[in-house]
Amino acid sequence: MGILSHLLILHLLWAALVFCQYEDYDFEDEYGGEPDHQVPYYFNPDAQVEARFPFPVECAKECFCPPAFPLSMYCDHRKLKTIPNIPSHVQQLYLQNNNIEAVPAGPFTNVTFIREINLSYNNIKFHMIDHGVFAKLSHLVQLHLQHNELEEFPFPLPSSLERLLLGFNNISRLPANALEGLLNMTTLDLCNNLLDDSVFKEKPFSNMKNLMQLNLCNNKLQTMPPDLPPSLRHLSLENNSISHIPENYFHRFPHIIALRMSHNNLQDIPHNTFNLPNLLELNLGHNKLKQVFYIPRSLQHLYIEDNEIENINVTVMCPTLDPLNIKQLTYIRVDQNKLTSPISTYAFFCFPLIRTIYYGEQNVTVSRPGQLRTPVFRRFLTPEEFQEAEDNHETLNQGTEEDHEAEDSYFHPYY
Repeated sequence: MGILSHLLILHLLWAALVFCQYEDYDFEDEYGGEPDHQVPYYFNPDAQVEARFPFPVECAKECFCPPAFPLSMYCDHRKLKTIPNIPSHVQQLYLQNNNIEAVPAGPFTNVTFIREINLSYNNIKFHMIDHGVFAKLSHLVQLHLQHNELEEFPFPLPSSLERLLLGFNNISRLPANALEGLLNMTTLDLCNNLLDDSVFKEKPFSNMKNLMQLNLCNNKLQTMPPDLPPSLRHLSLENNSISHIPENYFHRFPHIIALRMSHNNLQDIPHNTFNLPNLLELNLGHNKLKQVFYIPRSLQHLYIEDNEIENINVTVMCPTLDPLNIKQLTYIRVDQNKLTSPISTYAFFCFPLIRTIYYGEQNVTVSRPGQLRTPVFRRFLTPEEFQEAEDNHETLNQGTEEDHEAEDSYFHPYY
């Protein structure tokens, strides 16, 4: 029995040694330290690439298939007019920056597991896309079609799709069934198209339950888009002609993090419009606002430059103080307004985390241009933060001796 016990112990020790050997083995050493999640980068086809796999990689003759990334095929920047045949193993296909005008079904005949297609910066028109060519790609997750000549939304699309980029086209309408079945979509970019308010009549976005980012900037919208899904985190509406935000409009979007509405025609903002629990960034620059509004506790960056604001009422922005739930605002940009005096120092009680108030130049006529600054009661930044502020904002230091003497009570990063 004693011999058997010793043999059992030796066997367990040997097993533990083998396990530890594999446990400590770093597979990245053998494969050059390339992590599995690394995003493929552009390769120089003339460069000598060390083969890391013992089998040859099938590739279209017009393209480059790096041995280090055997599931990717790079056909970009090659003046191609047609899509080459795609090997069945390819999962990432890069065809951007070519002269491609059509997307026929033929090259995709044997494609089974493709997950990403980049066809941006080509000359593709909607009627030159074979019907259903994308819908058959049941594993497709990301599709780039920005900077083409699409006149219509390229449907049908596979239900697996998560990211669809259609910016910089000529899309003017969204058919009722164009977005049906896209329940996995998280990001939809429709910036720089020809969309107007009529596209919302059939509620095209209402069933996109997982949509987190919707970009509608640089279109022809005049009203806030109705019936957007409550899952939104990022909403981009810059460079439209929106003049009004309905009261309680954003209450349907409790998860929204970033809202960008610069370069519109907004004049009045209802007081509690942006009382949202997760809002971090709010950009309302380049509008026609005359007054400020309530700032939620979560907001960190506020952009209200190039408006018509004459006075910033801190009490409106922060009606009460709550030491247990301090407001998170760190940066305010208010240049190109009509301010004649700096923000009240009460702002530092309401917003104790403020690092920068950027006044810049104001659109006012005065006998002697001055530089607005806010006293900060010895609120010092680190040397790195101070240098960053100095680099980002030019100072206007052409003042008199009185100005320079007064500088002792002000801190430079607050312009």
